Amino acid sequence: MTYVHADPHVTAIRAVVPRTPQGCEECLRLGTPWVHLRLCLTCGHVGCCDSSPGKHASAHAHAIGHPIVQSMEPGEDWRWCYVDQNFV
Repeated sequence: MTYVHADPHVTAIRAVVPRTPQGCEECLRLGTPWVHLRLCLTCGHVGCCDSSPGKHASAHAHAIGHPIVQSMEPGEDWRWCYVDQNFV
């Protein structure tokens, strides 16, 4: 896996705490399933991945303008920038 550290959006990364560590914020509210979870590194929003029906992580990134998420899956430590469509 290739990581790109020159992404200008890394300045949006903050020390965050997951707002809903038990699952996707929207899916929990709606009672819908998710596949994998992503943590917004700007505000702590927990959303589901694009393989999930709701695609709430990318919807949050595009609607709110928070560009970078990190995987919340056990054993994974990658980060993704939705704006530049690359790993950071």
